[in-house]
Amino acid sequence: MFDLGTHAGFILASYGIAVVLLAAVVVWILVDHRALKRSLATLEARGVRRRSSRPDGAASGGASAAGTASDGAVSSEVAP
Repeated sequence: MFDLGTHAGFILASYGIAVVLLAAVVVWILVDHRALKRSLATLEARGVRRRSSRPDGAASGGASAAGTASDGAVSSEVAP
C-alpha cells in the first residue's frame, strides 16, 4: 500500500478523526434540519405564518412579529 513511515499511526489516526468529525457534523445538520422542519410545521399548524409568505410581500416590521428572538428562540407571537 503506502509507505507512511514511522508516523503511520498518527497519520491514520488524524484521517480517522477527521472522517468521524465530518460525519458527526453531517448527522448534526440533518437532525437539526428535521427538528426545525417539525418546529415550523407546528407553528404553521397553530396559525403562525412566515413573513416571506405574505401575499403583498410586506413585513410587519414589529419586534414582536413571529420569528426568532434575540436569543435564537422561536417566538410564537403574531403581530397585529
